[in-house]
Amino acid sequence: MPKVTKPKSTRASKTSAAPQPSLPLATTIDAARDRAARCKACDLYKNATQTVFGDGAHKPKIMFVGEQPGDQEDQQGRPFVGPAGKLLNSALEKAGIDRAKTYVTNTVKHFKWEPRGKRRIHKKPNGTEIAACRPWLNTEIALLKPEVVVCLGATAAQALLGRTFRVTQRRGELMKSSVAPFIMATIHPSSILRAPEQTRHSEMARFIDDLKKLTQFA
Repeated sequence: MPKVTKPKSTRASKTSAAPQPSLPLATTIDAARDRAARCKACDLYKNATQTVFGDGAHKPKIMFVGEQPGDQEDQQGRPFVGPAGKLLNSALEKAGIDRAKTYVTNTVKHFKWEPRGKRRIHKKPNGTEIAACRPWLNTEIALLKPEVVVCLGATAAQALLGRTFRVTQRRGELMKSSVAPFIMATIHPSSILRAPEQTRHSEMARFIDDLKKLTQFA
């Protein structure tokens, strides 16, 4: 069994980027998805095609949390269906984890982008946008009750573990948390796609090794 550690920072609920609600925003995950579709808590909805809520098993042991939907996710209305999602699927398969038995979501539910020619290029969400969307993430965690939450990238990790948390320092560690029984942080699969070709294979191998630590929950 992988070594379990406690975060060096204070409890996740006290270091989050936004206050956590006392109660979920809905009583079922489907009701939460319907309510989130009409969310206007920040201005990101104005330039997005639709809300991209989480998707997956209704009783998952593993929940993956990324940063925000991308171009393909914005168009299809589902998380992790673009290039990063395909890479995640491949890594999960090699790690022996069935994605259909997990739940995948994002910290922010609308696509934030800027135009570059005819393309829509990802733009990092700011603290206000992350805070506005945090109640939806809290609701997903509260209703689904995963055994482990996996933060994919710095945005998700700092939203749930505090702004001082560094993925580079604690990557791949299973930690006890108030967010869920266990929490782990690793890189976002999109970072592998951006990596130089000569290091992409080794980065993928290390990402798969991180995911293999989750097989006890699969």
